[in-house]
Amino acid sequence: MKRSRFSEEQIIAILKEQETGVSVADLCRKHGVSDASIYKWKAKFGGMDVSEARRLRTLEDENAKLKRMLADAMLDNVALKDLLGKKW
Repeated sequence: MKRSRFSEEQIIAILKEQETGVSVADLCRKHGVSDASIYKWKAKFGGMDVSEARRLRTLEDENAKLKRMLADAMLDNVALKDLLGKKW
């Protein structure tokens, strides 16, 4: 998955600017992003602090790692079943 060119700290700072009353169009012009990005960030990071966003990122990374490990284990299991099925 492509990583954002903005860090969590920068995204939260932009969202805090928007909460103070700056319009979305002005934020988009100032930071060079689309309004869809602002709304997507607001849905994901709205109301978070920087520490919470870091925790979310570590949990997402750990979740992706565990999913890869599960997929590898399932492939090994299927390969072993096929091998045993051919022997007998």
